[in-house]
Amino acid sequence: MLSQKTQYALRALFELARHKGDGPQKIADVAEAQAIPARFLEVILHELKRGGFVESRRGKGGGYFLVRSPGELTVGEVIRFLEGPLAPVGCAVPGAEADCPLGPSCVFLPLWREAREALSEVLDGKTLQDLVEEESRRRSEFVPMYRI
Repeated sequence: MLSQKTQYALRALFELARHKGDGPQKIADVAEAQAIPARFLEVILHELKRGGFVESRRGKGGGYFLVRSPGELTVGEVIRFLEGPLAPVGCAVPGAEADCPLGPSCVFLPLWREAREALSEVLDGKTLQDLVEEESRRRSEFVPMYRI
């Protein structure tokens, strides 16, 4: 299960991706658009800055912006930065098989590896740009129903 911090970080990066090319985005605007507590978002954006995902600009017109193109930044990359290796259990992390109390004969190890690979494939195959396009598609399909 992903931590709340990681979910907020992904939503913040998504919001910055939505506004790529519009200049830096203010923390308050990102927080409001993505329902993230502003004080917590400050901490998250600082960590994402240390990770090379975002940069900031001070002063009037300042805020945060993506360093890379949304099409180059995958969900899996962000999760790994914040949470560590993607794996359903600790012994499925590459190189950690020795931590399994049952050793290499553990019948579950191949299952955990397969689950890890499937999860990685999905999360590494989805970029922020994919998510922006998905949102746009969903919005264009939405037709409000009015009844009188």
